[in-house]
Formats: sequence, structure tokens, C-alpha cells
Amino acid sequence: MTTFSRRMALLLAFTAILGSASAGTLGQPAGAVILSVKGKIAVTNNGDTADFDVAMLEALPRTSFKTSTPWTDADTVFEGVALKDLIAAVGATGGTIVAAALNDYSVPIPASDAQSGAMIAYRLNGKYMEVKDKGPLWVIYPFDDKPELKTETLYSRSVWQLTSLEFVD
Repeated sequence: MTTFSRRMALLLAFTAILGSASAGTLGQPAGAVILSVKGKIAVTNNGDTADFDVAMLEALPRTSFKTSTPWTDADTVFEGVALKDLIAAVGATGGTIVAAALNDYSVPIPASDAQSGAMIAYRLNGKYMEVKDKGPLWVIYPFDDKPELKTETLYSRSVWQLTSLEFVD
């Protein structure tokens, strides 16, 4: 995809998200759906689900941080959407988020983890993540910024190859 095409796709996705969120719906994904959000959400675009392609995620407020992880060789720069911003975009109200991966791994994540700086990363060191690189999406925490996050519990919530989030209870 050319730079111009990518920018146009981003602009269209951003316009769709902003223009339709107030109406209680999202625009439709123009590319492959990489994240489905369901459960206790108010903003949808596919029945009771909010489906996102990468352009729609990129249209949300962007965040990034550098951190080491048990799964990467060195300090790694992650870029994506803060969990708290995704929660706001879909109008989620559930207290628990069930995050599921391509390999059927799933784990409950307290919605309060959004306050820790958790993000849904779609770039790793400036490049889109492929499935072989734990992508296309990875729930990640700023472990080096907040050493108290370096726990087995939070490591277990760092779901790579993320495909869906469900807001429950």
C-alpha cells in the first residue's frame, strides 16, 4: 500500500469513527478485521460487535512506550491504542475483559488494568506485527515504567496474537 493510500485509508477510518461514534455505531472496516470487541459495549458496527481493521485502530489516539519483556530480546518499542481509549471508543462498561488469542488462549483482564497504561499494540519497533511476531495485536503493559507490573499475573494478561475482547460483568 502506498503512503498516499495508507493516509487516505486512515483519514476515511478516522472520519467514520468520529462521525458515527456519536450515533452509537462505528464505520465499517475497509480491510481485514483484526480485532472484534463484544459484550457490554454501546458502540458497534456488526450486530452487537465492534469490528476493527488496522486503519480503524490507528485512527484512535495513539500511544507508545519502550519496555523489556520476557518474550523479546531487548527493549522494544510498542505502538498502539491505549486500552482506556479503546474502552472509551466502544463505550464499554464491563468490569472484566476476556482477551482471546488466535490459539484459543484466553484470560480475564480487569478493566482497571486500563489505568496501568496497558495498550493494544499493533506495531513493534515501528513495524506492523505479523502472526509469527506475536501479532497482529498484543496486549502489553509498560513493565519498565512501572516495575510493580512485572508479575506473573500481568505477564499472563499480555496476550499476543489477540483477536477479540469481551467485556463482561
